[in-house]
Amino acid sequence: MTTDIAAGIGGDNRLHAMDALRGGALLLGVAFHATLSFMEPPFWVVGDNSTSPVMNAVYFVLHIFRMTLFFLIAGFFGRMLLHRRGTPGFVRDRAKRILAPLLIFWPVVMVMTVIAIIWADAQAGKTSPPAAMTLRTFPLTHLWFLYYLLLLYVGALALRGIAAVVDRTGAGRARIVDPLVRGIVRADLTPLVLGAPLCLTLILKSGWALWFGVPAAENGLLPNAGALVAYATAFGFGWLLQRQSDLLRLWERRWRRYLVAAVVLTGAALWLAGTAASFDTARSQGAKVGYAIVYVLAIWAWTMGIVGLAVRYLSVYRAPVRYVADASYWIYISHLPVVMLLQAAFMRVPLPWLVKYVLILAIAFPVLLLSYRYLVRYTFLGSLLNGRRLRRQARPTVEAALATE
Repeated sequence: MTTDIAAGIGGDNRLHAMDALRGGALLLGVAFHATLSFMEPPFWVVGDNSTSPVMNAVYFVLHIFRMTLFFLIAGFFGRMLLHRRGTPGFVRDRAKRILAPLLIFWPVVMVMTVIAIIWADAQAGKTSPPAAMTLRTFPLTHLWFLYYLLLLYVGALALRGIAAVVDRTGAGRARIVDPLVRGIVRADLTPLVLGAPLCLTLILKSGWALWFGVPAAENGLLPNAGALVAYATAFGFGWLLQRQSDLLRLWERRWRRYLVAAVVLTGAALWLAGTAASFDTARSQGAKVGYAIVYVLAIWAWTMGIVGLAVRYLSVYRAPVRYVADASYWIYISHLPVVMLLQAAFMRVPLPWLVKYVLILAIAFPVLLLSYRYLVRYTFLGSLLNGRRLRRQARPTVEAALATE
């Protein structure tokens, strides 16, 4: 039988870990985008005069697991929310928390991003011509994740509707789906089973730039196959994993071995692809297949290891962690123009790349946190993003915390 949702809400402190982890995945996006101006060879719209292969490695590692981890957790909480509020309540909540922020913040982010690009171009003495917008090139910017979430929610509701018709009592899911998921997790087959669809998609993709792994999803209202398969697989498994959240204990016990495997596999991927950011394709089909296997296994080794580590050490409620997790949504939505403006401000300053990278983060995070505290948390924006917050609030229970999901 599926895990009792009420029991999970009342006593499952692992939900604190998953919530903190979701916030952490979003905050890593700030560090991820801050690397772009320091990578070599330059390819970002803001190119610094000091670059380093270390920034390439940081970008490479974060790109492997960051969004897969996020979508796994999104699927986990998505199913929980649906069971708490029912389909009508779920649709209303996702329209408020996901669709409305996309429609409200995308124009603001675009204007600020264009300003940052113009400033960076002026610093570099060049001009970036505007790109034509089509369904395939529409600039979703870093808010693409909201668009993909909406697509995945629609898909999940459609599949759930079909399942309700085919398996009205849920007995089939309990007898077939749940044991299958349990078997995959217990036998450590998660990377193989979940990685196979993405691996095949990448192998079949013509012109696949190996170094950049899962293809970027920033542009286009027509999702690219690689990104859609990668994140739909993670989302769907997170959805199924929530039916049996005790399985997270297995990842908790095995987190060390997963992270060791992740480091080894990432090292192998970097050795195969090189440390320079490159849009080159594989020299042979065999090399392409080998790299795809190594890269996809690394994705899931990182994901399982980080989830297990979080369940081990972040399952107890901590007010600062909860606060930062609340702030992470706003920080991620608003960070890119801030980071780009700081990159443009520092791009010609005669300082080493490491100093400038640290300064960008040291300025961006406090500015974004302060903006959350004074402009968002207790305003209609905070209510839109995270639910209403009271200025004096007792320690929230897991149930109260999830009421804002």
